[in-house]
Amino acid sequence: MFMLPEEVNIAFDMLTNAGFEAYIVGGCVRDFLMGTDPDDFDITTSALPFEIKEVFKDFKVIETGLKHGTVTVVIKHFHLEITTFRTESSYSDNRHPDHVHFTRSLKEDLARRDFTVNAMAYNPVVGLVDIFGGRKDLENKIIRTVGEAKERFSEDALRILRALRFASKLGFDIEENTLQAARELKESLKNVAAERVYVEFTKLLCGKNTGSVLMSCPDILGVWVPEILPMVGFKQHNFHHIYDVWEHTVKVVENVPAVPHLRLAALMHDMGKPGTFSLDDKGVGHFYGHPKISTVLAGNVLNRLKVDNETRHKVVELVRHHDTPLQADSKAIKRKLNKLGEQLFFDLIDICRGDNMGQAPEYRSRQKHLDLVEETARSIINQEECFSLKTLAVNGSDLMAVGFKPGPELGEVLKFLLELVMDSKIENSKEDLLKVAVSYCQKP
Repeated sequence: MFMLPEEVNIAFDMLTNAGFEAYIVGGCVRDFLMGTDPDDFDITTSALPFEIKEVFKDFKVIETGLKHGTVTVVIKHFHLEITTFRTESSYSDNRHPDHVHFTRSLKEDLARRDFTVNAMAYNPVVGLVDIFGGRKDLENKIIRTVGEAKERFSEDALRILRALRFASKLGFDIEENTLQAARELKESLKNVAAERVYVEFTKLLCGKNTGSVLMSCPDILGVWVPEILPMVGFKQHNFHHIYDVWEHTVKVVENVPAVPHLRLAALMHDMGKPGTFSLDDKGVGHFYGHPKISTVLAGNVLNRLKVDNETRHKVVELVRHHDTPLQADSKAIKRKLNKLGEQLFFDLIDICRGDNMGQAPEYRSRQKHLDLVEETARSIINQEECFSLKTLAVNGSDLMAVGFKPGPELGEVLKFLLELVMDSKIENSKEDLLKVAVSYCQKP
């Protein structure tokens, strides 16, 4: 069950030969027990930081977090984080321990960890060390805190989001007392840095069980993203929709690929609906202009979470365009490819597919239309048809060579030529384009 890499075994041998205890701990143990290969390996040891450095003096040692007892040892290009057994004191900021104390006790070290499924240790001689019932919780698919839930969440509020993230990633349920404590202490999430919230939030959104977590815990997520709260229970009163706005949103999230910017766009695409709702004289609900409001709200959320500019651009553009009909016409697709770029265009198709899957089943026939749109777009790209200035057969230098001067007019002419090519009014050939350009310039 535990097939350890050679480098981990080398580290074990060196530490134990020097008289210290050593175990792999946390997520890698959990992954082994679940039958998956760990992405990385964390080692915990009774050796103090200076003793770890002495044991591995012939290897590259990086002082990753020395005051917290962590060093990184590089063995045959394999990076291993090795941390001294430790206990932690009070957490006055609901995030970081005020003091870290090193200990020689594995039990004390495991007792400070967040959830039982992450509080197991292993080495080949001792075997599995499972003091808090993590293996049983794995078997029962339960996320449960180590010890009293309120105490764990009061120490580090980020653990509240981590509970939701693990439930989403692993497909587990959150144990009743753990979930109740998370709800009672949810406001303490405001003390956590936006960057840390964003990391956990996106991992949660990309988990296989995200739908269940989103449906059960919008109140917790709403501490940082209050824009989702008006959607919960908001009836749409429209024959296309059998779900309220939040249920529809969750369906869309579940039905787009588990990529952070796609899941974020799916989550935010209809945020503007509650604020734009109207009923016509037949009692049918409408949300005129909701993409514009959703775009503004999405931008606010992304700024609050301090999302990087590239991700922010992608999410905002997908939200902005999600309700614009995608025509299967070649000319229309070229213009959309020009406007969005290739990747964002296909991302938009993914969002539209998910949006359609969140509607009433009898209106999901749009999938066939989206298939045709995607097929046409890929054909345009594969046949190297022109839809952008970079694939236009002439450029600014070509125009200047026939008499154009640098300046705004140059760009206007290039855009004009591109429009003609995308509309199939002229061939994308240098000779033809230059002739048109010269005649365009000579217009009175």
